[in-house]
Amino acid sequence: MKSEKAGQFCEDMSKLFRAVIMGPPGSGKGTISERIAHSFGLKHLSSGDFVRENISAKTEAGVLAKTYIKRGLLVPDHVMTRLLLPRLEEMTNNSWLLDGFPRTLAQAKALNSTCDLDLAINLNIPLETLKERLRHRWIHPPSGRVYNMCFNPPRVQGIDDVTGDPLIQQEDDRPEALVARLRHYKDVAKPVTDFYKAKGILYTFSDTETDRIWPNISTLLSTKIPTIQSDARCASTH
Repeated sequence: MKSEKAGQFCEDMSKLFRAVIMGPPGSGKGTISERIAHSFGLKHLSSGDFVRENISAKTEAGVLAKTYIKRGLLVPDHVMTRLLLPRLEEMTNNSWLLDGFPRTLAQAKALNSTCDLDLAINLNIPLETLKERLRHRWIHPPSGRVYNMCFNPPRVQGIDDVTGDPLIQQEDDRPEALVARLRHYKDVAKPVTDFYKAKGILYTFSDTETDRIWPNISTLLSTKIPTIQSDARCASTH
């Protein structure tokens, strides 16, 4: 009887859980996503990784995306959905957290037609905090790895930890471009947050430090999905 109850518990806990995380550049999406993946066992899916993989593999959508990126333009909705949705449709047995998509209402509606989300996390960080963070941000373009000289510096200044390649600072992270970039994000993101708010799955978190936001996100998720410890308990019953 005990093992039957344990089996039922594990079956309940194995329900798939799908979430998205949104926030402006510099809001800490990557850091929060990694912590969620580690603590709750969700697969962290980065739209940037999908784009880079498709470009590297020279898929039709990847070649198309590259033409926009080389011109410094955002990849349009119809290309982004072609890049991501087929991959998500393949992941029928995975719980995941999607980072960097959807960025627009059209993308949110396309995602909604593919799968049902359980949660949308929205990071609302003050403008001055974002400006300060991005001023110190350097990236490794081929991999998308991001460093911050204040709280996540590379082991050797200006050099990627993994490859030894030089790091760069993106033009649109520079102060003169930043305010316009963040204003554009706010205009485009509002219809997306409104969309998820209407569906009753939007949770917004505000603060100036990721370490202060994280406990609140962790508490919310612990009420909605099993932790890795719960998964371990399930494994021990079999």
